[in-house]
Amino acid sequence: MYIQQLYTPCLAEAAYYIESNGEAAIIDPLREPDPYLQLAKERGSNIKYIFETHFHADFVSGHLDLSKKTGAEIIYGPTATAKYPITTAKDNQIFELGDIQIKVLHTPGHTLESSCFLVIDNQGQDYAVFTGDTLFVGDVGRPDLAVNANLSREDLARNLYLSLQEKLIPLADHVILYPGHGPGSQCGKALGKETWSTIGAQKKYNYALNVDSEDDFVSRVTEGLSAPPQYFPKNAQINKEGYSSIDNVLEKANTPISVNEISASENVLILDTRSPQEFSAGYIPGSINVGLNGFFAVWVGTLIEDLKTKILLVTPEGKEKETILRLARVGYESVIGYLEGGFTAWKQANKHTDKVSNICPVSFRNNPAHKSVLDVRTLDEYSNGHVDGALSIPLSEIYKHLPNLNKAKVHYVYCKSGYRSMIASSILKRNGFDHIVNVKQGYEGISSKNGCCSVKP
Repeated sequence: MYIQQLYTPCLAEAAYYIESNGEAAIIDPLREPDPYLQLAKERGSNIKYIFETHFHADFVSGHLDLSKKTGAEIIYGPTATAKYPITTAKDNQIFELGDIQIKVLHTPGHTLESSCFLVIDNQGQDYAVFTGDTLFVGDVGRPDLAVNANLSREDLARNLYLSLQEKLIPLADHVILYPGHGPGSQCGKALGKETWSTIGAQKKYNYALNVDSEDDFVSRVTEGLSAPPQYFPKNAQINKEGYSSIDNVLEKANTPISVNEISASENVLILDTRSPQEFSAGYIPGSINVGLNGFFAVWVGTLIEDLKTKILLVTPEGKEKETILRLARVGYESVIGYLEGGFTAWKQANKHTDKVSNICPVSFRNNPAHKSVLDVRTLDEYSNGHVDGALSIPLSEIYKHLPNLNKAKVHYVYCKSGYRSMIASSILKRNGFDHIVNVKQGYEGISSKNGCCSVKP
């Protein structure tokens, strides 16, 4: 038996490859099938099954493309229905894979069809369990994504409590826990830093498995839940209904567009994926910056509401295809192309540019006369410490705060370390706020005695 975790940090997502005696199964694949096809080819195996722990909300799964290329059966847990052929498994149903077995454990709570997959080795012993968004390291899945007119988040939390008590806690302590997400995922509240664990360790350390009662569990897992990102229900719907082949998406979007072909049409959003430092030094007016070196897809999905928005990319050299793929992973397939030659070509053509002013943390600290300071971190981060007088405007909520901000004022913007503040600064500039100053190094720099003060404009 061979198991490999394929972890994607920018989505905090874990897919899995399981193999036994020349047969392989994939659990929760990302949009692109190539990594799984390549791994199976290298190991001389055939992909037999594609197991989905639930209809994912935070990314578009790759099950359809992978199934078309391999003939593998797509398997969901009980109650799942889709607009394409799937196998809806029964609770406790066994699937044979080489010399091992994979047992379906229906664990409703995060969603109604949520299921875990228990690997039983060739000796008949429970070996590992793939828990999707039911149980994480240090946390459990949020119980508010499947809320409807007849089902509250408290109802889902009670389902989740029973699932954990009846299906996962009874497993032996040595059973390896392979969750669907790691730290940074918005499918839970506070996931631990590890991407795998054991059932025994979670019984000991996971707060959600150490509660006094069902009511205590419900209270603890529902308190402090922020609203899920707006793209979550849209991605879940795509995963239920189906989508275009990723090959077609890449072929259509991976199109160079020259400087002279770019128009000032309001129907096209220019998305600049360079680093915050590069962007602030110069960019095409009206662009929004979401750097690739961060939770890129998450922030695009949070801030660009319409999945059908026409997007023109400005990327670091050689990152065009990667950017298109990472957008498609969260359902954005309307990329019209990328700026040929990148921002360098734009400058060389003597086109109009804009920039974001920066201030170093030392200068910011030493100037108490700041008129308006915007903290774009989360409410929890803000409550744990912030600049005196700073206005809390979480980046995820920035659009609803725009009407309340004075465009004539100078606004100083900071986050934790500078990634989110540049996204916020670009959005503010795009919406007519001309006097924006980004605080480099963010709150980490502001609160550190060693903040750097060598800042380029």
